[in-house]
Amino acid sequence: MNDSRKKIVAIVPAAGIGSRMGAELPKQYLKIADKPILSLTLHLLLTHPRVERVIVALHPQDSYFSSLAEASHPKLESVIGGDERADSVLACLNRVDDDYWAMVHDAARPCLTHNDIDKLIDSLALFPQGAILASPVRDTMKRGDKQGRIEQTVCREQLWHALTPQLFPVTSLRDNLAKALMLKVNITDEASAMEWAGVAPGLVTGRADNIKITHPDDLRLAELFLSHGEPNS
Repeated sequence: MNDSRKKIVAIVPAAGIGSRMGAELPKQYLKIADKPILSLTLHLLLTHPRVERVIVALHPQDSYFSSLAEASHPKLESVIGGDERADSVLACLNRVDDDYWAMVHDAARPCLTHNDIDKLIDSLALFPQGAILASPVRDTMKRGDKQGRIEQTVCREQLWHALTPQLFPVTSLRDNLAKALMLKVNITDEASAMEWAGVAPGLVTGRADNIKITHPDDLRLAELFLSHGEPNS
């Protein structure tokens, strides 16, 4: 199948509570310019013409999602997520037919652009095993010891910050996630599950402003990026 015609389902794990934010709301419902983060993230995925479906995994006691404007979108469906990210992604994958490609994106990355989504999908011509958006490490990297002192300067050559989306065939991602969870393998993202299974995902350079909102300062930074960037560039 031509890469431009691949069936793409976007998967958004949003069952976490974001405790590091120190807020009363789960971080995906905190607002940037009066819009919840999850609303911004879902909107950019739902409006991309190459994304056929979007599935979001929610906490079983989520009481906020139904109030989002995107909640009733015909391309969007929700499932109950799990305790860990991998559990939530797997719950979404179990709702998808085998002929799809799963594009997993963090709920707290609202600054993703349509152009980077296109770059990732187009990269499958070069990386038929799947690929992720990533950003080359630009800063000097240090490894610290347990006392908080520098132990070693790490060569940054060929080091990358893993971003999302991460795009893989539904069948292989579902199988590898399920096996890794059963064996209690530490899975930090979808690429790590594929790597554990012997797959070497491709690296596609993404925009550095595709930040993940983790701490309170990230809210202001994301608002700055969103206010100065083209919405779907």
